[in-house]
Amino acid sequence: MGIAEAANAVGGTLQGAPVAFTGVSTDSRTVGAGELFIALTGENFDGHDYVQASATRGAAAALVSRPMEVAIPQVIVEDTKLALGRLAAAWRARFTLPLVALTGSNGKTTVKEMLAAILARHGGREGVLATEGNLNNDIGMPLTLLKLRESHYFAVIEMGMNHAGEIDYLTHIAQPTVALVTNAHRAHVGMLGSVEAIAQAKGEIYSGLKTGGTAIVNGDDAFASLWMSLNPDRRVLTFGMKEGVDVRGILGDGQLRIITPTDAFAVSLQVAGEHNARNAIAACAAACALEIAPHAIQAGLNGFAGVPGRLQKRAATTGATLVDDSYNANPESMKAALKVLALAPAPRVFVMGDMGELGDATAQMHAEVGAFAKGVGIDRLLALGEASLHAVEAFGAGAEHFTDFEALAARVESAATPNATILIKGSRFMRMERIADRLAQPGGRNAA
Repeated sequence: MGIAEAANAVGGTLQGAPVAFTGVSTDSRTVGAGELFIALTGENFDGHDYVQASATRGAAAALVSRPMEVAIPQVIVEDTKLALGRLAAAWRARFTLPLVALTGSNGKTTVKEMLAAILARHGGREGVLATEGNLNNDIGMPLTLLKLRESHYFAVIEMGMNHAGEIDYLTHIAQPTVALVTNAHRAHVGMLGSVEAIAQAKGEIYSGLKTGGTAIVNGDDAFASLWMSLNPDRRVLTFGMKEGVDVRGILGDGQLRIITPTDAFAVSLQVAGEHNARNAIAACAAACALEIAPHAIQAGLNGFAGVPGRLQKRAATTGATLVDDSYNANPESMKAALKVLALAPAPRVFVMGDMGELGDATAQMHAEVGAFAKGVGIDRLLALGEASLHAVEAFGAGAEHFTDFEALAARVESAATPNATILIKGSRFMRMERIADRLAQPGGRNAA
């Protein structure tokens, strides 16, 4: 893209020669020669301090909110983050490829990776652009879209949020041809006030659907009717485990049988838990919307080995089995993971970190998780964080509370006997992966 075209797309003023650029970067440490450096600002940083460094590294031009004394062309705008979104929207509009956008309280990253695995079986992984990690916000998602190239034949874009209006903003940038909400649960309830408000915010994803696009709705979710009402004139595919949905999954005999409007087949998932079966059904529904052949869906799901930090089985140096589900947590994902732990032989140890963004419901929801863990037969609860004290109190005998990470780590190590299974889970800010990394043997990970 040329810098003059970019200036026009973002409503900025070009100062300097109308050069071309080959990509974009927001990090002066990794900006490549010929790229456009975007000077983002935040509470603790100002990208304008690094415009000169990016120029020294070979940046072709810079996108800034104030003129800089550098020897490269500049596009001057009022807000560089909003300009990043406008640039991504203009770039995405150049491509006619099918683009799947997905969001939800739980499962969105796993569904994204499952769908990418299916599409890779269909035509090769190099042709699929998928969100890396959780780069799903108003910075990460536009940067992902700006990686679109003519060699891509599908895009799978994850969208995250913690306030109303955020998904609406992202979906209008991405202009999806298929939009999916995995579910609406109590993640971010402290930010939005109610699960219904969360469902409404997640449903914003449908507003950006291109003409002729497909809305995919979780027919088992309590808010299915809400999401259906947002798509009165669109093609809709429903999915779930109940009768009457368009793409249905039935668990039994160690397999997941999937019934679509045109086919039926069985898959043997490597990832454990009913919630992962539901994730697979969601990915299948998206694949059906893209008219992917059943054999590719089956092969992609059979070969899917999981996502690091999400129910990943790891061997401890002590001989215990670690189930690393440390990436993030909310009440529903806690319960889903505990159901998996409950299937393991005793002793079953739950290492819990605080859950965030629960607002006034923080104490009640931590207590709820503690009581649930006791109810499904977990033997020990070792908890870290102020809020997790409520889980310890609800669990009762067999639970211990820690305010010091090192003390917790020592107790987990002593609990990691050869026959033990240890589930590790907490919200991202708790960094519970430190426990798993300390105890795990060097080497690979496997799905639980």
